[in-house]
Amino acid sequence: MRIPSRITALAVVFALVAAGGMYYLMSPNGKTITANFASGTALYPGNPVQMLGVDVGTVTEVTPSAHGVRVEMQIDEDTAVPARAHAAQVAPSLISGRYVTLTPAYRGGPQLADGAMIPRQRTQVPLDVNDLYRSANRLAKAFGPQGANENGALSRMLRVSAENLSGNGEKLATMIRRLAGATGTLSGSRQDLSGTVSKLSRFVGTLAANDGQVRALNGKLATVTGYLARDRQELGAALHELSIALGQVSTFVHENRAVLKSNVDKLSKVTKVLVKQRRALGAVMDEAPTGLSNLLGTYDAASGSLNVRATINELQSPPLTMVCLLARRGTPQQLPETLANACDKLAGDLDGVVRFPPTSEIISALQRGETPPVPGLVLPVDGEGGK
Repeated sequence: MRIPSRITALAVVFALVAAGGMYYLMSPNGKTITANFASGTALYPGNPVQMLGVDVGTVTEVTPSAHGVRVEMQIDEDTAVPARAHAAQVAPSLISGRYVTLTPAYRGGPQLADGAMIPRQRTQVPLDVNDLYRSANRLAKAFGPQGANENGALSRMLRVSAENLSGNGEKLATMIRRLAGATGTLSGSRQDLSGTVSKLSRFVGTLAANDGQVRALNGKLATVTGYLARDRQELGAALHELSIALGQVSTFVHENRAVLKSNVDKLSKVTKVLVKQRRALGAVMDEAPTGLSNLLGTYDAASGSLNVRATINELQSPPLTMVCLLARRGTPQQLPETLANACDKLAGDLDGVVRFPPTSEIISALQRGETPPVPGLVLPVDGEGGK
């Protein structure tokens, strides 16, 4: 019986499609990543590979190597893994199988390429039951009869601790609660605490940068402390006398409080006057040394007199003019401008009519016992020669 060609062709096409599907299903799909671990306990092909708790692949091969265990993983094609990713074995419990987790999650940047390897420096392995047993065994030996408790020290410590803690459970619980509250307070003030530590670090850094000066200061302080230590008896006596004096001052102030208050009030008034006259006082302080020096220079020790001569410029003016000048300069308050101008005008008019001699000549004539010069009347002259 001959099979129709159409059926043969359909059978061939179906076989090819089935073979392609089987090849697609059986062939690796995704990226291959290899990681070197220190050990591979409870890690087998088919165990999941996760990222952030989500399965992203499976373990395909676990092979011992000279430097640990080589684990090959198949990762989904659309899963991005950072180029500097870490791989860690995670054991959900002590006796269950493990899975591999990749960290951190991809947030941008270079990715781990197909066929890349994660070195042992970036892999972690959890403790297994045997490691826990070995650690517990070493701890038991360290605290056992052949270790810290060889002479019964640990037993005595436990017995004394039990006796001290007996009946103090409530107090111990209160202490723990307060300690927890203090820890919470510190946690709430962690920014301030961090700032304090940072500033303290800068302060210590400044001290370290000026180590020589700090050492010199410590040396000088040590020297001063030595002096004080040698003279401590004299210093103690001085402080004792000072305490007595301060007590007497306190008593005096208490007994004379009203008088002191009155004196302070009056002193305040005097101080205000000094403040108002500070310019004049400044001028006196500037000119007083020169004046005193000149005064010392005029003293005649032989005769016990001062060799001085008064030079008063106003005496060179007629009497009325002198009076006007003295009125301008000698009045306590400012002379009204109207009165000053009237005085100057009157003095000028009289000086043009009656020419008085200078005041100095009048005084000199009186000192000699002579009659002062009589002022003459000056009249206007009409024509030549005058009459």
